[in-house]
Amino acid sequence: MFNYIIRRIIYSGLVIMGVLLLTFVLFRLAAGDPAAAVLGKNPSPREIEDLRQELGADRPLVFGYWRQSEVFTSASFFEKRLMPGMEVSGNPVFENGFLRFDSGTIGLKRNFSSDKLEVQGKIIFRGEFSVNGRLFKSSDWQEIEFPVAANQEKVLIAVGKTPLEVKEIEFFRRQNSPFDSQLTAALGEICSFRSEFPFVSFLNFGKTLMTREPIREILWRGIGPSMLLMLPIFFGELLLGIILALISTAFKGMLFDRMIVLFSIAGMSISYLVFIIFGQWYLGYYFNLFPVWGWGEVRHLALPVIIGILSGLGGGVRFYRTVFVNELNKEYLRTAAAKGCSPAVIYGKHLLRNASIPIITRASAALPFLFTGSLLLEAFFGIPGLGYAGIDALNNSDLQLLKALVIISALLFVVINLMTDIAYAWADPRIRLKS
Repeated sequence: MFNYIIRRIIYSGLVIMGVLLLTFVLFRLAAGDPAAAVLGKNPSPREIEDLRQELGADRPLVFGYWRQSEVFTSASFFEKRLMPGMEVSGNPVFENGFLRFDSGTIGLKRNFSSDKLEVQGKIIFRGEFSVNGRLFKSSDWQEIEFPVAANQEKVLIAVGKTPLEVKEIEFFRRQNSPFDSQLTAALGEICSFRSEFPFVSFLNFGKTLMTREPIREILWRGIGPSMLLMLPIFFGELLLGIILALISTAFKGMLFDRMIVLFSIAGMSISYLVFIIFGQWYLGYYFNLFPVWGWGEVRHLALPVIIGILSGLGGGVRFYRTVFVNELNKEYLRTAAAKGCSPAVIYGKHLLRNASIPIITRASAALPFLFTGSLLLEAFFGIPGLGYAGIDALNNSDLQLLKALVIISALLFVVINLMTDIAYAWADPRIRLKS
């Protein structure tokens, strides 16, 4: 058993690293420049620089010595407009994704002091131009870097003898360590080391983009309501589903069994939203049995818990009944019946124990939602859990908070899959021998 658990832990560690890398790539591709989303239109270069530094968005993606900077105005001509701080002469023309010059210059003024740090520029161009006394020429699109002096107050790009086409101009400042990147920062959000006690920090995702509130506080504040909502739903659905499935199996083929199967299929066919709207209207509003909005008392949880159990009960009963029916013709059940075991022992002990593997599988798939909560239930009933926080983050385009929720959900799935593998080995000793 010990060797089996160690192998599963190592395997889960590799899966976690893969999940973190995939999440990192997807959010970097989707997020773009967070400064544009947070600061809105026409922010000052100093504001952009400070926010990027705070979020770590100016760092190299994986490895490198150069950080993105607004010490001189950067420009991308895909938007077909000139940026504030640019001085252009020579009647340039916007083409499809680039700016074309037959003659003239592009002047870029220094926006703020760079504290004597080394700065370099990058330009994507085709044609001929000179900058700082150096001439560059290319007949195809090319990306080149050029140095900028520490005391230089203006970068002047002059068109050469042939026309110049420019897609993008960016500036970077040098950093000391090439390992100070967005990837290492993303890994540090999961686990990082500190100089003071307790020396290790876990799940430190920084602050939200919009409210600047620490994400860790939002997560801790939302875990409690989500747990209070989802734990009763999880155990209620699991226990009721198994009990009804066992009863249906015991009366297989009879009217009672057919009625349970009919209601199970009907429950699976009805949308989750229908359960919520029906429960709020009839049980909450029409009969005034439960409050339909709010948080702080036990009665606020009663209706969403009932809806959560009923909405998932049909699928659970149908699944467990199928598992139990498949076990009915096994020899161990006939042997137990021949020995004179009561139906309660046959169904409640022998059948249930041998059907534990698919039960564990279904239960483990639902466990991560204990922490992330139900988006719809929390949104419709005003429960301030993690699901409600996710809805707010989505509405506000707060990718920093969304990223934290996605990573935590992924980590929970991996950890719970590890616990499921261990539970498999406990339920069926043959599993670890074959692994």
